[in-house]
Amino acid sequence: MTPGAGAFVLVAEDDAKQAELVRRYLQREDHAVLVVSDGRAAIDQIRSRRPDLLILDVMMPELDGLDVLRVVRRDYDIPILMVTARSAADDKLAGFDLGADDYLTKPYDPRELMARVRSLLRRAQASGGSVVLPLRVGPLSLDQVRHEVRLDGRRVECTPAEFRLLETLMSSPGRVFSRRQLLDQAHGADSFVTDRTADAHVKNLRRKIEANPRKPVLLQTVYGVGYRITDGHQASDA
Repeated sequence: MTPGAGAFVLVAEDDAKQAELVRRYLQREDHAVLVVSDGRAAIDQIRSRRPDLLILDVMMPELDGLDVLRVVRRDYDIPILMVTARSAADDKLAGFDLGADDYLTKPYDPRELMARVRSLLRRAQASGGSVVLPLRVGPLSLDQVRHEVRLDGRRVECTPAEFRLLETLMSSPGRVFSRRQLLDQAHGADSFVTDRTADAHVKNLRRKIEANPRKPVLLQTVYGVGYRITDGHQASDA
């Protein structure tokens, strides 16, 4: 999202009339809008398109809004505005505890919704700082804003953990990272995962980015130490 440009807003709302009303108000302010009607579809769209803002209804089929919030907050820091017909304080507290940025109770004035949307987008833009340029190493590029990895321009599908591991390696090309350093970035320092988890992530990534995963030239092993990413011209131990 650039200054003066509309945002990409994902609306997860199973009430068709309510969703259409929200869509119209958002489009009046030049936002691109995608509406989904269940929780699983919301998660799928966030993973594939990474919206600038999520408007999330609590009561939805497949997965309810709180379950969606729990899943999304593990991997993404996008602003999330919860909306619900339930006004109980416990519901609001649960939403905030799980990482919601704001909460609006139905029925609401659409103008209040838009005021909150503007506030959340301003805060997100202000905290974003300067433009983040994609990381590039040889034929690989990693866009931290769009959450995309590309190999020679072709998109590479990565899990969130694989993305974070690759992001760590590409932030310092040629540097050797230990398995534990990579796992801390991919899963968090308090996670209970073994070094074999790092090896599994590397194996999966090599299938996706190497011409010959058995003879890797980009994601290389440094025996007894860990892994590094190179442009393909540096000698490998593997």
